[in-house]
Amino acid sequence: MASAKANIDQKVLQYESFINEVLRRDLQKVLEQRDSVYEKISQYLQLKNTLHSLREEGSKHLKTDVDLGCNFYVEAHVEDASRVFVAVGYGFFVEMTHDEALRFIEKKTAQLTQFTEQLTKDSAKIKAHIRLVLEGLRELQGFTDLPESQTRDLF
Repeated sequence: MASAKANIDQKVLQYESFINEVLRRDLQKVLEQRDSVYEKISQYLQLKNTLHSLREEGSKHLKTDVDLGCNFYVEAHVEDASRVFVAVGYGFFVEMTHDEALRFIEKKTAQLTQFTEQLTKDSAKIKAHIRLVLEGLRELQGFTDLPESQTRDLF
């Protein structure tokens, strides 16, 4: 009886280790990545709103605050805001007109939204795996109450 219980305890420790060291870490990475993508979407939508407000005002002049780093802002005056630089990925910026930028933002946000949906599905799969392993743990722990003759064939 003692060897079967020790064997079950060893399996329980392996499953707990798998949950904590693999599944929970993977889940955290996926959720952090999804939050990062949501932040990018937010930045693109903020740019879209700024472009719409510039278009409504009909002004080419722009007065804004620019972050120099460490939340240190300075006031900036842009004489000709008819063209803007848009981050297109991998650290590259492309100069675009407002119409070009708006079209790009629509495509980019749609792409990023689709990516967040995939990340959400991935996180749901990982959560399902965690539940499955936890259910396996409950079953293993339930076997500790069985006589040795019934637990011998499990392993």
